[in-house]
Amino acid sequence: HTRERPYKCIICEQACTESGSLKRHMLIHTAEKPFKCTVCEYVCTSSESLKTHMMTHTGVKPHKCMLCEYACRNSATLKRHLLIHTGEKPYQCTLCQYAY
Repeated sequence: HTRERPYKCIICEQACTESGSLKRHMLIHTAEKPFKCTVCEYVCTSSESLKTHMMTHTGVKPHKCMLCEYACRNSATLKRHLLIHTGEKPYQCTLCQYAY
């Protein structure tokens, strides 16, 4: 488990541990979006993004809050929701004392 990233993007500074990861990354530069929703016009660059998108059509919300009834489609949204329960405000304005 080395942190070596031998696969480097020729366009930007991105470096990857696997060739497949670099191939997926390169889609950002080509604007190619090979994954298409079968229900609507949505297109994206990764199968994972398409999988998450499909939940908008099925109503599936696999990430559930253990403290209330809240449920959502992805873990990042659940992590942000949990801040409601902890009162934590991780983001602070650089110009004033406002935190959120």
